[in-house]
Amino acid sequence: MTAALLDGQALADQFKDAIRTEIESAAASGAPPPGLGTILVGDDPASHSYVGAKIRDCAEVGIASVHRPLPADVSQAQLDDEIAALNADPAVHAYIVQLPLPSHLDEPATLAAVDPAKDADGLHPLNLGRLVMGAPAPLPCTPRAILEMLAHYDVPVEGRHVVVIGRGLTIGRPLALLLALRRTGANAAVTVVHTGVADLAEHTRRADVLVAAAGKPGLVTPEMVKPGAAVVGAGITRDGRRIVSDVDESVAEVAGWITPRLGGVGPMTRAMLLRNTVDAAAAAAPPAEKPPR
Repeated sequence: MTAALLDGQALADQFKDAIRTEIESAAASGAPPPGLGTILVGDDPASHSYVGAKIRDCAEVGIASVHRPLPADVSQAQLDDEIAALNADPAVHAYIVQLPLPSHLDEPATLAAVDPAKDADGLHPLNLGRLVMGAPAPLPCTPRAILEMLAHYDVPVEGRHVVVIGRGLTIGRPLALLLALRRTGANAAVTVVHTGVADLAEHTRRADVLVAAAGKPGLVTPEMVKPGAAVVGAGITRDGRRIVSDVDESVAEVAGWITPRLGGVGPMTRAMLLRNTVDAAAAAAPPAEKPPR
């Protein structure tokens, strides 16, 4: 058996084409371009590479990009000032604070300082709470990307057993919630595990859909996978200039579907960031005036 590819790059290109068309149509009616802001603290090469890709994505679809690089030793007060400035900037409809932050900064307080209406990552406590309540909210980008990929490639999820390896704020926890909700169309039975679980393979072998988001290279090997299962590698690690997935490439011989090491979840995560930005711009637009009667 050779697994079918869950090609995130191809699907992301489709989303970007649709977003570009939507922005061009709005511009023809006089709407300003959506604006996406990025705050990046420090010099982490992986973060700089990722933010650079986001800026290029914005240029491709017609989103205005505002980048705020800050030194690694920035104080919490200085970071808060940058957040306040983006909150107040009407040309910035959504923005992200690139994670992780240096250890001297308060990550929960930083995320809570973001205007919930401009929360492009869907990680503000209010928006996560709305997610738990089943209320409308911007969806965290990587979980949304994974749901879109599974749906597009007709991977059976409803009523199936999904195992998520990882319990982080950006992927594992919100993804598990979204997979369990009926309103997302997933409606799955979800198990969340992590690398500290005894006999991890005992859990993963039961999964119809397995999502690895632990950030541990090559964690998932063929003997941990149920034959024919869908396997999504959402956790990545940089090994020098090479990107390594949580899922060993040999898993493709056992799985029914698998994300490629390159062009998997990453491009779709960035596409969902664009989608959230356009949605935030639409929500911020003044209501159309009714013509005089």
